[in-house]
Amino acid sequence: MNLFSFAFSLFLLMDSIGNIPLYLSLLKNLNPRRQRIVILREMAIALLIIILFMYLGDGLMHFLDISDSTIQIAGGLILFIICLKMIFPSDEYPNENLPEQREPFIVPLAVPFVAGPAVLAAVMIYSRQEINSLVIVGAILIAWAASLVVLLAASFLKSVLGWRGLIAMERLMGLILILISVEMFLTGVRRFMEQ
Repeated sequence: MNLFSFAFSLFLLMDSIGNIPLYLSLLKNLNPRRQRIVILREMAIALLIIILFMYLGDGLMHFLDISDSTIQIAGGLILFIICLKMIFPSDEYPNENLPEQREPFIVPLAVPFVAGPAVLAAVMIYSRQEINSLVIVGAILIAWAASLVVLLAASFLKSVLGWRGLIAMERLMGLILILISVEMFLTGVRRFMEQ
């Protein structure tokens, strides 16, 4: 997988467009300047967690004696379930049911909204393959920067697309991610069969 295809899949996994309603809801009590500061802070924390997981996740998996095929199968299943929730959400407007907070810190904006289990599983899977770590870090940075731009422009995108447009975009991303999740699962099964 090349740099840009990996970056694109990570961008989809970060689901920044799908997170717009959630971010807007959780930050609605803050002034626009403070909202931008919180988004920057939470995105920086998410980036740090993703990169740390890329380097430390492999060691943890070796310590737990978990094989590559298991990680790929589990990552594909997790991603598939998350994508099903993106395509068939239980609530049409999830932002209305979120608990009100003054200013969220790390949870839920950084983890799990951006650095969620699917992103961490994907990063760990690719870090265990024979891919240059600089390519993986570059892909993470590209996906992160694109997600940051989308979230900083959340209010503008909401006014242009509306809630229904945002939901439609999220479902389209979910459909693409389902294909990626099935591919991850099948790759894991193939590796398991080869062992």
